[in-house]
Amino acid sequence: MDLGLKDRVYVVTGATRGLGNATARELVADGAKVVLTGRDEERVAAAAAELGPGAVGVAVDNADPGAPERLVAAAREAFGRFDGILVSVGGPPAGFVADNTDEQWQAAFESVFLGAVRLARTAAAELDEGGVIGFVLSGSVHEPIPGLTISNGLRPGLAGFAKSLSDELGPRDIRVVGLLPARIDTDRVRELDALSADPEATRAANESRIPLRRYGRPEEFGRAAAFLLSPAASYLTGVMLPVDGGMRHGF
Repeated sequence: MDLGLKDRVYVVTGATRGLGNATARELVADGAKVVLTGRDEERVAAAAAELGPGAVGVAVDNADPGAPERLVAAAREAFGRFDGILVSVGGPPAGFVADNTDEQWQAAFESVFLGAVRLARTAAAELDEGGVIGFVLSGSVHEPIPGLTISNGLRPGLAGFAKSLSDELGPRDIRVVGLLPARIDTDRVRELDALSADPEATRAANESRIPLRRYGRPEEFGRAAAFLLSPAASYLTGVMLPVDGGMRHGF
């Protein structure tokens, strides 16, 4: 199936590792061009070099108010166009209500929520018909995850913002989509498992609650994201796609 990605240009934030990187890889593999970002300049350069001439790296922080304009300009300067963005950001600190400080909440709000809103708002102003804005969210949009209180507080609100944005941009033929990963085998998920007294037992317990009985592979998430961002998904907007092996048991 031709996804129609050849020579289309996407910005993918938080793409030096994890789900953002997996998505960037799949986009480039299908012929798209990618501007990938991260906060560490060396890691950004290394990630872009690994993907080859179809990728360029820009070191930015999602919380930086000037980041959105820089990234759109970088896409146009490097590849001559701008077709979409996937907003991915590392998860906020783990912890229960009593554990997380005001400073942690504020920093996470700036990066996870307000940074994403700014990126989407700028993309909306710059995209033409057929453009797309995607968000990497979490299964916590539907059900809180124990020990991830900050994420539980911010991700559902961002999903609501995405849904509102899809209504506003639909008449311009600009789509807005979200992806809801659960236990994908990334560094972040392994770090969360390692917070328990017995990481292997924690993983086994999580896998037992997943109908497919395993964690997802990053490339499986990346392929789902690439499809949603592609012209092949041209009649999908306002949707939140679980990429979780069936872990969410609701319809």
